[in-house]
Amino acid sequence: MQKKLLLTVIILLVGATLGLYLWSRSGGLQSAVVRQVSQRFISGRAEADVMQKILGFEQPQTYLILFLNNTELRPAGGFIGAYSVVKIEKGIPQILKVEGTELLDNLAPQDFPSVPPEPLQKYLSIKRWGFRDSNWSPDFASSAAKALELFKKEKGTAADEISAVIGITPTLLEEILKISGPITVNGEEFNAQNFTEKLEYEVEFGYAAKGLDFDNRKKVLADLTHALLAKMRGDILKHWPQYLALGQTMLAEKHILAYSQFAEAQDILLAKNWGGVMRPTSGDYVLWADANLASLKTDKVMERELVYSFGHVTTTKPGEVGTSSGKYIGAVKMKYANNGSFTKFTTRYRTYARVFLPVGSRFISVSDNLPVDQGIENGRQWFGAFTVIEPGKTKELVWRFYLAPQITEQIRNNSYSLLIQKQSGTIAQALTLDLNFGKDIVAAAPSEEAANHNNQSYNLKTDLRLDREFKIDFK
Repeated sequence: MQKKLLLTVIILLVGATLGLYLWSRSGGLQSAVVRQVSQRFISGRAEADVMQKILGFEQPQTYLILFLNNTELRPAGGFIGAYSVVKIEKGIPQILKVEGTELLDNLAPQDFPSVPPEPLQKYLSIKRWGFRDSNWSPDFASSAAKALELFKKEKGTAADEISAVIGITPTLLEEILKISGPITVNGEEFNAQNFTEKLEYEVEFGYAAKGLDFDNRKKVLADLTHALLAKMRGDILKHWPQYLALGQTMLAEKHILAYSQFAEAQDILLAKNWGGVMRPTSGDYVLWADANLASLKTDKVMERELVYSFGHVTTTKPGEVGTSSGKYIGAVKMKYANNGSFTKFTTRYRTYARVFLPVGSRFISVSDNLPVDQGIENGRQWFGAFTVIEPGKTKELVWRFYLAPQITEQIRNNSYSLLIQKQSGTIAQALTLDLNFGKDIVAAAPSEEAANHNNQSYNLKTDLRLDREFKIDFK
């Protein structure tokens, strides 16, 4: 039971290296609480055995923690501004390292091949692919594997011993502070409202006023970790239901991401959709991934709406009514609004944006006739382009394409499914669907508003707080 309860804390805070420590100091909870936790998270003996293994009860385990700054969005959650290495033995953690990623990259050996993705070369003038830029794939498992590869090449602390990579965003820490209340670090108060902005200020500017040199400017991260541990040591027992619910939410919303080199543990992460991966599906698929390239922390003032639409192509002859060609033309549009201005932290938004679709999707055009890249990654066709949104301005980036033949065939066979995945680290951006099938809909889940029933189109407005799935049947 003790090990099962520990999983609750892991789910919430393993990324921040906090939960393990708290459990080792907590002394346990009442048996009724233990039963509830067990029922919610441990589905069988196999999972319990895996948890025992990854918590270091069989032998010590070492974890690489990535602090993903989602105010500087990257495809797998956010720019890796800092990292931590944590060793776990019998459920008790030892923090081996906490530092800014630029220190590791700048002091790393230069004698290994490390060619960055072309957009990083072109728009950031990066000649070597460093650890801090490793999360280029929106599939967290792929990005985590690349991060671990570069971490080893750069001789990171305990690199050859790492068994898993965990990513967390500042959103998690903001939500924790809503429960725990504010903490004070070096005379400065951090709370849920000011946490991210204040941390950015201390790291970018405040360190100088405190007499720290540039290389030690991220010392505040270690100080924050210890202060938060002290705050939560008693608080987690008083508010464990809130922390439990928060852990579930942050995993579902991809503000905690995990990748394990243990096959059994990775299988559990994938089964519970906790790995931030590009999920397999035989139906239609959309994932939009932005990469903030030299736009400071502008993502915190960006507003987005993703719009997916398509309609069937008709052919006409003079004097005849159009008939269906059997093809569908789709459009994926991102509506951007840059609600910021030119400040220390916000500027024009420079993004390399990619849309991921089923293999077989055929490119037609992109708005503004931007230069287009395309390729296949993780079994998905992608199109990419670089665009800029000035402060106070709005802009739409629109991709037009033919739907993949297998998706057209599904519609022809009277059934259609769609998976739209959110980009890790984003926060509930708006989502609009306008899908015209050219045939009568008989059932749809989730259902449209009643006013939109009994026609050939599916129209719905929701958000991408989570991955969204849709299923539609026809006559």
